[in-house]
Amino acid sequence: MQRAGTMLVLCLAVAASPVFSQTSNRPRSAPLTLAEARRFIDAAEHELAARVLPVNRAAWVAANFITDDTEALSAWFQTDFGIAARRLATSAARFDRVRMPDELRRRFLLLKLQLSAPPPADSTLAAEMIGLQVGMEADYGRGSYCRPGAGGAPSCVQISAVDSIMADSRDPAELLDIWRGWHRVGAPMRERYARFAELANQGARTLGFLDAGAMWRAGYDMPPDDFAREMDRLWGQVRPLYVALHAYVRRRLNERYGAAVPANGMIPAHLLGNLWAQDWSNLYNVVAPANAGASVDLTERLRARHLDARGMVRFGERFFSSLGFDSLPPTFWERSLFTKPQDRDVVCHASAWDVDNRDDLRVKMCISPTEDFFTTVHHELGHNYYQRAYQDQPYLYQGGANDGFHEAIGDAVALSITPAYLRQVGLIDQLPSEAGDTMMLLRKALDKVAFLPWGLLVDRWRWAVFAGDVTPAGYNQLWWDLRARYQGVSAPDQRPADAFDPGAKYHVPANVPYSRYFLANILQFQFYRSLCQAAGHTGPLYRCTFYGSREAGRRFDAMLRLGASRPWQDALEQLTGSRQMDAGALLEYFQPLQVWLDRQNAGQPVGW
Repeated sequence: MQRAGTMLVLCLAVAASPVFSQTSNRPRSAPLTLAEARRFIDAAEHELAARVLPVNRAAWVAANFITDDTEALSAWFQTDFGIAARRLATSAARFDRVRMPDELRRRFLLLKLQLSAPPPADSTLAAEMIGLQVGMEADYGRGSYCRPGAGGAPSCVQISAVDSIMADSRDPAELLDIWRGWHRVGAPMRERYARFAELANQGARTLGFLDAGAMWRAGYDMPPDDFAREMDRLWGQVRPLYVALHAYVRRRLNERYGAAVPANGMIPAHLLGNLWAQDWSNLYNVVAPANAGASVDLTERLRARHLDARGMVRFGERFFSSLGFDSLPPTFWERSLFTKPQDRDVVCHASAWDVDNRDDLRVKMCISPTEDFFTTVHHELGHNYYQRAYQDQPYLYQGGANDGFHEAIGDAVALSITPAYLRQVGLIDQLPSEAGDTMMLLRKALDKVAFLPWGLLVDRWRWAVFAGDVTPAGYNQLWWDLRARYQGVSAPDQRPADAFDPGAKYHVPANVPYSRYFLANILQFQFYRSLCQAAGHTGPLYRCTFYGSREAGRRFDAMLRLGASRPWQDALEQLTGSRQMDAGALLEYFQPLQVWLDRQNAGQPVGW
């Protein structure tokens, strides 16, 4: 994922701000002019750009050296940023009635959307809100699961190890214990999260939005309610494929675990190979037919080559180089975090950083030589190359056409990690038989298709919280109601009264909007199909790699360079020829699997 939110530097004295001084001598009754609007937004961009470096560096240190002091320093810088960004955004409202070109109006909207949670006008409340957010994110980073170890002393592991146990264990008792253990990290956050939402709403309303959720939905070049309907439309396209996959996986788990997984109902969350049941790919060996045959074990190949973390990242860099992109700067290799240090806590959640909005590109992740990390490397570098492509845009345009674009870029590249690509780069010697294509698609669907409802529901929950549709006492119940509605997944036990299970997912305490990931799972297939067409691919879509295609790279780069300077519909059309997000490419990719699943599910319960 991309580093969430724009970080800016320590606030200068308000009296010295050029944004406030430029119109101070004009008569109060005189209407504001287009020229004044341009001067305002130019000065605002200049101020924001000047503030970015120290704040980003403080955030980097806080994520890589988790201590009370680094947490406090990052909160201090972010508080100043929040106050400055809110001040500029609030002042921008003076120009709402000025007639201006669409390009200029877009810059004013993007100024208002600089923060995923704009702080209240009161500086004390602003500091409180930022402190709550930084504190919850740090609590997540320090979170651990503990169980009795040798000699009765507790043995505690953090999120990376927890993930590994959930992926590998098939003992339902162990899975339940570790699922419960990790989810305890959220419970202490509930009241703080409620207060955070209250303060974020105050900030959003000062900018003219109904609440913080409506502000998030306003960033998609359409009215907020239209965006919610667009999400529903896309979900309607893909839901039949998800329901078919759910029915097949449920039957296979029922065969393994018996009555613990009902034959016609929801699947308990702890049995799906992932802490949040958002990715079922770890279940492939459980749910694949006995006669599925061998597939490419990329993890085994990577480990056999003794590939270290830097070597993994070099593969990702070479993919982009093959498309015609420049190599990563030397500072990337000097300043990135590739492995978990042994001497301190870090936030291992993978993220890509553009520290100075120019060339100081970095990744932060705790890499091990596995297929998942190989894919994640390509994904995170997608953020970095997007960041580099739009670096010459004005500050407010240095972002994705929408936030789903930023996530989809690297995912489209990751779809190109096909056997043909692996053979081209020497990781396999020969292509596997086409007879295994359906099982390859099943493995991929356990990741991509299984994720879709999860990608939708996280923000559905937050939109309801921000809108005041649920009280803190009902937060957890709504969470599981949505998981039942969209995922067909149930809590593995009776949740305690004080449970706050949303807090056990990084993006909630870190306040990272999540609709971007759902959109990315749709857009990546649109991007991928168009890039494959540019590369001249023929045959089934899922066999394509556009590795090495300079024409695909040229078209890719043309879209990436736009950044946020144009509505996403224009950027999408630049690459795909279409102005509408559409799941047709995803359905084309998985069409052979849909046929196979329908055969497997014949005569079996489908739905929940």
